[in-house]
Amino acid sequence: MSLSTQSSHAEAATRVDSPVIDVVVPVHNEESDLEPCVRRLHAYLSASFPYRFRITVADNASTDATADVARRLAFDLPEVAWTHLTEKGRGRALKHVWTHSDAAVLAYMDVDLSTDLDALLPLVAPLISGHSDLAIGSRLARGSRVVRGAKREFISRGYNLLLRGTLSARFSDAQCGFKAIRSEVAARLLPMVEDTGWFFDTEMLVLAERAGLRIHEVPVDWIDDPDSRVDIVPTAIADLKGIMRLLRALGSGRLPLAAVRDQLGRDPLPLDGPPTGQLSRGPLLPVDGVPTGQLSRGPLLPVDGVPAGLARQLIRFATIGVASTLAYLVLYALFRLGLGPQWANFLALGLTAIANTAANRRLTFGVRGTEGAWKHQAQGLIVFGIGLALTSGSLAAVDALHTAPSRPIELAALVLANLLATAVRFLLLRIWVFRSRLA
Repeated sequence: MSLSTQSSHAEAATRVDSPVIDVVVPVHNEESDLEPCVRRLHAYLSASFPYRFRITVADNASTDATADVARRLAFDLPEVAWTHLTEKGRGRALKHVWTHSDAAVLAYMDVDLSTDLDALLPLVAPLISGHSDLAIGSRLARGSRVVRGAKREFISRGYNLLLRGTLSARFSDAQCGFKAIRSEVAARLLPMVEDTGWFFDTEMLVLAERAGLRIHEVPVDWIDDPDSRVDIVPTAIADLKGIMRLLRALGSGRLPLAAVRDQLGRDPLPLDGPPTGQLSRGPLLPVDGVPTGQLSRGPLLPVDGVPAGLARQLIRFATIGVASTLAYLVLYALFRLGLGPQWANFLALGLTAIANTAANRRLTFGVRGTEGAWKHQAQGLIVFGIGLALTSGSLAAVDALHTAPSRPIELAALVLANLLATAVRFLLLRIWVFRSRLA
């Protein structure tokens, strides 16, 4: 991959005073929006931001005049630099600039500046002080104010619920284009992040949580860009593939997260509280439902006559089921834009079935590693066939009762069919697919 980097006065590496923050603006074919957005950002930082800053335009494989605009901005404004990459990908652009930057804090925001810029200082202040390791703007946190369409709101909430169900993510908004990370954290974390596209943010945040790093969330005021270039269907498919890849990587234990935890992670809170003068760095990620550092109190008692193991499995299975159903409905609605109901149902159910089996394998039934994974997926596909029969049958029934059923009627029938399919799935996973694990 060839690349070039230009700055208006000197290369970043030769500057006497390194910036405190490097704000990266990744762009692809944004010749019209780039200049007004960068000038607005530069004016805001110059007038209101109390630290030295740099704005880096990361042009990833633009084919229009974006590079010329970025070059002119770098010439006119001393705090602006630009980088051109010959390969496309937001994650690739961010990883390249963040890896080579000399700033203490590395941030990025979308070129449309959908986020209110007044949230930038609250975003990076905890990183500058050392209180937190990463920071994200959240459109779903309490106190945020968001203006966007119902479809994007539904997709965003469904995606984040899917992350909670499959990857046990605790952050509220994975894809908001407003994030920051401390440079020493980026140096250890980014080599493990494989995605070069839109899943880059999610992968980085999940790995950070698993390494015991502290993620600070800032509620943001957000006005959605109606001219967004994100292609929803390919992006959704790529995200599902990313979730599956990350589940395999975490399950195999091949990622050196323990080393990152030892060097940068937050120690668990002592049971009796921290010694006087000792700063607590926050709780670590739960392992199998038990927070790290928490003592076992002996075997769990049954709840209302239900064995504790079964109750725990039901709760986890239900959580994953809700996330899977939401993801399924999002995918079905997207696929219906260009496909008939049966094909849309087949594709949406197939993709979520694979993610559902992997998530239940690890989180509900506690199966680790890769041994037997393909067998479990094959058995899961058989269970998927039963679910497909139930949902396809519900669509056929709707078609038989209504000459031209509306989309809400289709979705309502699918929800009911999925509830039945979910109950069947749990029973089959428990008594057949993962029976040896429970014996």
